[in-house]
Amino acid sequence: MRISSLFAVGLTFVVAAILSLVAAGFAVSAVEDSTEIGVRRSLDDAGHHWAEVEADGLRVVLAGIAPDEATRFNAITVAAQVVDAARVIDNMEIAPTADLTPPRFSIEVLRNDSGISIIGLVPVETDRDDLVAELKDIAGTQKVADLLETAAYPTPEGWDAAMQYAVEALRALPRSKVSVSAGQVKITAIADSREAKAALERKLTRAAPAGLRLGLEIAAPRPVITPFSLRFIIDENGGHFDACSAETDAAGARILAAGRAAGLSGEASCTIGMGVPSPNWARAAELSLSALAKLGAGSVTFADADITLVAAQGTNAGLFDAVVGELENDLPEVFALHAVLPAPKDTAGGPPEFIATRSPEGLVQLRGRLNDDNLRRMADSYARARFGSESVHTAARLVEGLPADWPVRVLAGLEALSKLAHGVVTVSPDSVRLSGVTHDEEASADIAGLLSDKLGEAEDFTLDITYQAPPEPVAASPEPEECERRLSAAQETGKITFEPGSATIAAASQGIMNQIADILTECQDLRLEIQGHTDSQGREEMNLTLSQSRAQSVLNELRARRVLTASFVAVGYGETRPIAPNDTEAGREANRRIEFRLIRPGNEAEEESTLDAVAEETPITEPADDNAAPMDDAGNDEETGAEPETDSSGETSE
Repeated sequence: MRISSLFAVGLTFVVAAILSLVAAGFAVSAVEDSTEIGVRRSLDDAGHHWAEVEADGLRVVLAGIAPDEATRFNAITVAAQVVDAARVIDNMEIAPTADLTPPRFSIEVLRNDSGISIIGLVPVETDRDDLVAELKDIAGTQKVADLLETAAYPTPEGWDAAMQYAVEALRALPRSKVSVSAGQVKITAIADSREAKAALERKLTRAAPAGLRLGLEIAAPRPVITPFSLRFIIDENGGHFDACSAETDAAGARILAAGRAAGLSGEASCTIGMGVPSPNWARAAELSLSALAKLGAGSVTFADADITLVAAQGTNAGLFDAVVGELENDLPEVFALHAVLPAPKDTAGGPPEFIATRSPEGLVQLRGRLNDDNLRRMADSYARARFGSESVHTAARLVEGLPADWPVRVLAGLEALSKLAHGVVTVSPDSVRLSGVTHDEEASADIAGLLSDKLGEAEDFTLDITYQAPPEPVAASPEPEECERRLSAAQETGKITFEPGSATIAAASQGIMNQIADILTECQDLRLEIQGHTDSQGREEMNLTLSQSRAQSVLNELRARRVLTASFVAVGYGETRPIAPNDTEAGREANRRIEFRLIRPGNEAEEESTLDAVAEETPITEPADDNAAPMDDAGNDEETGAEPETDSSGETSE
């Protein structure tokens, strides 16, 4: 009986435990379902339909693929608003990121007297060691700073050609910045003179491969003027400048205004350059020109900071003293004034003279008076060195009593005469007179500076130099635009045609090809794109291939006629550039053509570079736009009267 009671009590406890477990299970399930439904509803309201929710006891597990990290974090935040954030378990993943856009490869090379530095981003396929070795060869004993970075992306089209051209261009540019990107090179450089600038531009343009967009910005610094000179004369014909130098355009304008106030007649200009002896140069010139105008006639000559004021013979001595005294007091510091009042003319006889003449044919004759035989041999040798041994005839005689500086004056006169195309120089004890014709616009200023330097202070000289433009070169090449016009005019009388469905130029077109070859032979250094075009009949790929083949055939024909085609390129555009509707026969005939286009500088804006150094874009050289004058080419099928050929699919080939 006692055992049965114990069994009943134990059984009761077991049953109670089972019932408790069952009740607890139902309670947990109810809590999980309620939590899951609440979190699911909140995520749906927030737009996170992609998220999966699973309640596991007190934990809430979030799964699914989020579009990005921000969306994933927002889903966790939404779930944490329903349950405690500590109960949220993140099992979500992020959708794979799409392929990154390749970076824009570009470099910048700086070269100066200190060496070469190169910075930028290049493809990993670029032979970096070979590039640096080439730069070291260019730099010689100078340093090469390699600051390049690499990226494992495919090499873009046009990168290798641009890099090769940039390195070759750098050899001719000791002070430059070269910016390189795919298919484009931009060069900023300094040339020693305007002539050197023009030569560099021609050389770099000719060397550029066809299709490369080239931007050139070459500056020529102001010339160094030694001595810094100015000369103004007032005579019976009015006032005129023999030389005028200024450090800025503003200073030049002030000097010219002072010249006009002093009686300047005709046009004049000042050479802008470096080497001014004082920032008060323009002020000193204004004061000196004003003083000369008060005297009424004479000359004023500047050689750096030395000023020589020569009055005309017969000038009133009192007026001369007053004007010179006022000028001496007003001149800025540094400037030294030498004033000369010529003595009255000696009517008993003429002064001794040495005269050298140079004819338009280049023959030079020396006559007049010289000190001794040494000076005669010296003058003869100097003239032969300057003008040519076969061109000089010496007929000067020897006399005594000439001034001590007579040899200096004679040789200075001969040097001045050598700067003229033809003319005459007369040397006397109190002056040197030079007159003639020059083909150099700066010759008058150069000669004035030369005589001021050679003759010394307080010496007088007179220049009467006429500028004549140099004769045009006999075999000057036409301008590119003129060549383009000639090509257009030639095709107005004939058309380039092809055999049906092929890239073979028809026999009937040999005449027009000969005309075009003659024009291009005369037009040297021409950058030209030969374009092939078709109508829209047939497959696009087939039309593109056919247009390329026909453009190349034209290029090959020009080469066969010994035309220099290194700067020509053949490009097929297929049906992408119609000039007429393709729904009529006349329109299709117009669209089947060959065009000759100049590759000329354009204004196309480039995307901003990731490098600060290439952020500023410069004008570039690129193919002309569609507004250029086209060179039409008739379709060969129309020329022969044949129907367009079809391929096996039934589509026309052109």
